[in-house]
Amino acid sequence: MAQVFFANDKDPEMQKAYERARSTFRFFWRELTWERRRIVPGLDMAAVKVPFQDPPEIKHDDAAPEAEQMWISDVDFDGKVISGALLNQPNWLRSIQQGDDVQVPLAGITDWMYVIHGRAYGGFTINAMRAKMSRQERAEHDAAWGLNFGDPAKTELMPADWLPKQSGGFFKKLFGGASDPAPNLESMEHPMAVNMVPSFEEFLKTSPGELHSKNDKGMTFLHQMALAGSKMGVELLVNKGADVNAVTNNGMTALQLAKTLDWKEVVAFLVSKGAK
Repeated sequence: MAQVFFANDKDPEMQKAYERARSTFRFFWRELTWERRRIVPGLDMAAVKVPFQDPPEIKHDDAAPEAEQMWISDVDFDGKVISGALLNQPNWLRSIQQGDDVQVPLAGITDWMYVIHGRAYGGFTINAMRAKMSRQERAEHDAAWGLNFGDPAKTELMPADWLPKQSGGFFKKLFGGASDPAPNLESMEHPMAVNMVPSFEEFLKTSPGELHSKNDKGMTFLHQMALAGSKMGVELLVNKGADVNAVTNNGMTALQLAKTLDWKEVVAFLVSKGAK
């Protein structure tokens, strides 16, 4: 059996970690959206945690937990359902195996995490456990993962150098001078979104048909940018003539997708353009 780190599922701090993970999932999804547009992958891993249970007809001994928390990778999201492949081999469950395809609603996840150069971002439940460990226990835990989780009292959503600086860089251009207050993270564009605008505009100019093309989920570029919370991308596409009320295969509009992850500025812009 692989090394297992136990946590009290009823612990108020763990319940708080679950809620924080769900409420910030949009930052995980934004990063995954841009990862898929990188020529050279930037993430070491990206996964979400989900509690799984066997059906009642499968009996376990008293030592087995009610549910087993495990990670899923190859994560996808269509605005309603999170899907992926089970990353772990279950220790107790019998109805599911490592590598199985799984689906869960957004409300069903308990954590998310992505890793860049060995540094983990997210991992709310992991840090809730690490905060209660001794220094030696924490070192052993982190060594077992082979990752740097940082300060357990401060779960970071993204690399610090992506955050607005007091001076210089494209964040100053986007958010104003040094005297301006730091923007809400929700309003902050991903660095790739900022750099993408000129080349994406040129791409649409030379390939105008791509403005309305759809992927296998029936998503246009507008749907994808709305779900990723890129106001810059959404504005560019709408100004180029994207249909704000086009629907995906599961019947969602760009506005509905933006609302799903609570991208308020994208929602406000789409509403101003007649989105429903």
